Amino acid sequence: MTSKPVPNSRPVVLGLPRWVGIVASVGALFIVLPLVAMITRVNWPEFGALVTSESSVAALGLSLRTSVVSTALCVVLGVPLALLLARTQFAGQKVLRALVLLPLVLPPVVGGIALLYTFGRRGLLGSTLEVLGIQIAFSTTAVVIAQTFVALPFLVLSLEGALRTVGTRYEAVAATLGAKPTTVLLRVTLPLVLPALISGAMLSFARALGEFGATLTFAGSLQGVTRTLPLEIYLQRETDPDAAVALSLVLVLVAVVVVGLSRGVSERRGSERGGSERSLSERRLSERDQPARGMPL
Repeated sequence: MTSKPVPNSRPVVLGLPRWVGIVASVGALFIVLPLVAMITRVNWPEFGALVTSESSVAALGLSLRTSVVSTALCVVLGVPLALLLARTQFAGQKVLRALVLLPLVLPPVVGGIALLYTFGRRGLLGSTLEVLGIQIAFSTTAVVIAQTFVALPFLVLSLEGALRTVGTRYEAVAATLGAKPTTVLLRVTLPLVLPALISGAMLSFARALGEFGATLTFAGSLQGVTRTLPLEIYLQRETDPDAAVALSLVLVLVAVVVVGLSRGVSERRGSERGGSERSLSERRLSERDQPARGMPL
């Protein structure tokens, strides 16, 4: 019985319906057109003077400082939260995940009111802190807390997804070899999800830099103390529209850079890991195909 020759197989190219591209183009224009419209309104001859005014520089400097601090807090608080949600099972886990991710869909003003009634002078914790001489509301600390509140879910969501994707195979091997849980966490788990951690931290920084509603409600708008760049843009919109547009462009550029760096880090580390895993698989296959030494052929 002879087998029929198999015709040369060509790689199948998967296509999409034409209407998908049309709708996708409309969606892309929906995002791009407002940005283009804003760029066309920038007063380019006076752009430098507008973004380097005293109030603009103070707002930008405050935003950068508070965003860096809030991003550090997101890492400190978010990594344990993501590990708890991804690596353990306990009663109420789904409820905890929903509460952690709640700031993603919660109106920022509502978050600011919640923070005010927690840390304000008559708040749940604020009254006790007031007795100790600690005032949080309407201070730079309040800005950091508001930014952390809205930015934390971005890091938790990114890191939890990465932890579930990499699985527990390497951690189990390390534990079998006698490594302690802290050693496994620091030497195995965190290096595996480092790209997701960096990406989540960058997204948290971008979200903190653009925070407006919770900051205005909880921290107010005191120049040099709580007036971040989004608040400065909001105020300049009424008095100096050219300055508002110029500062808005600065925020857009920062957001584009952060998102680009985040994607670049994730893709580079992902390709490196994929390449190392492929080379390891190929080496194992070649070793398996080779006859054992000393065995007759």
